[in-house]
Amino acid sequence: MTISVVVADDQELVRSGFALIVQSQPDMRVVAETGDGPQTIEAARRLSPDVVLLDIRMPGMDGIETARLVCEQTTAKVVMLTSFHQDDYVYDALQAGASGFLLKDVRADDLVHGIRVAAGGDALLAPAVTRRLIDDIVRSRARPATPLADLGRLTGRELETLTLLGHGLSNPEIAARLQVSEHTVKTHVSAVLSKLGLRDRVQAVIAAYETGLIQPGGANGATAAW
Repeated sequence: MTISVVVADDQELVRSGFALIVQSQPDMRVVAETGDGPQTIEAARRLSPDVVLLDIRMPGMDGIETARLVCEQTTAKVVMLTSFHQDDYVYDALQAGASGFLLKDVRADDLVHGIRVAAGGDALLAPAVTRRLIDDIVRSRARPATPLADLGRLTGRELETLTLLGHGLSNPEIAARLQVSEHTVKTHVSAVLSKLGLRDRVQAVIAAYETGLIQPGGANGATAAW
């Protein structure tokens, strides 16, 4: 299967560089390059790409609002491109529906791997962004725990799975912790996402924090990228 990609960045040289890397892959093709939010949304609607690589800082309509509209109006997975040490909008991007993000100085191999991960429906966190991402951003926003009305629909095992997702554990790690098979973990994860109306594992991490299952800065904070 060929993964179709829209590359969205207002800097032409950056956009072209990412597009060249993507286009060089035998299983990927760039279907559009865009320089602002409205162009990106229009391209996503018209071309139905698998993945949109989206700069978090865009002129006019910013990357967060663009991501929200792309996620609402299309089935594309959005991967944000950001400079983590300069941007404090990562949490908002994840809430908008982004499947994850990559640092803009990402290596070519990590970029194409990230696109494949997102296209496959998994969450994507840059290797450099681990516990610090969730702890710092959630704490800085000082968001109170807001119970989800549907949390009571989860079984005890599904609630455990959501908590471990919030800690950043991978499927194999969750399987080891719960002493079940990876297939069973995938079933639990799918049930959690479905029952809570979440797009992916990143949204599950956010839900785990906002429902108070995990406390920012706690000893058991998120420790792994997916």
